[in-house]
Amino acid sequence: MKRPSGESFAKLLREIRDCTLCHEHLPNPPRPVFQAHPDARILVVGQAPGRRAHETGLPFNDPSGERLRDWMGVDRDTFYDSSCIALVPMGFCYPGTGAGGDLPPRPECAPTWRARLLAALPNIQLTLLVGRYAIAWHLHPQQPARAVSATVARWQDWWPSAVPMPHPSPRNNRWLRERPWFEAEVIPALRTRIRELL
Repeated sequence: MKRPSGESFAKLLREIRDCTLCHEHLPNPPRPVFQAHPDARILVVGQAPGRRAHETGLPFNDPSGERLRDWMGVDRDTFYDSSCIALVPMGFCYPGTGAGGDLPPRPECAPTWRARLLAALPNIQLTLLVGRYAIAWHLHPQQPARAVSATVARWQDWWPSAVPMPHPSPRNNRWLRERPWFEAEVIPALRTRIRELL
């Protein structure tokens, strides 16, 4: 795949950062939170920024991010090095909170920006699909939503180019306790693959 010119890539990032497409539906002024660089070889696809990520401008800047970095076997500096790891959630802005936690990513975001930004990342060799919205978009388009557990259990179907994963939120501690195979089997393989790419 052809590498985008520095000027065209910078223009795309400015367009995304200036986006106000769904401002009327957001609890705060739009603040797209993501990181991307044409040299990145690893792509992390999350749901949408949380409140803390919105406030700080750093994706996964919370306990979920700490667990995700541990799963990946990378330190904070490596994680936030955009030339190594792209962090491109399904929705770029914090959607707000509902009764069960953060709301889903706004539906306007991915159709507007996702294809253009992913096309500008020609070196991605591993994509981490974190949670059901990322899994559904990338692995099950045009199909009814599948249970995250069933998809994650079949992680080797997409290996080594993609890994479906549960969200690393503390809310998923029970899920992890009930499925010890995830941390026993998937995480060691993931760490090895990431070391190879970095």
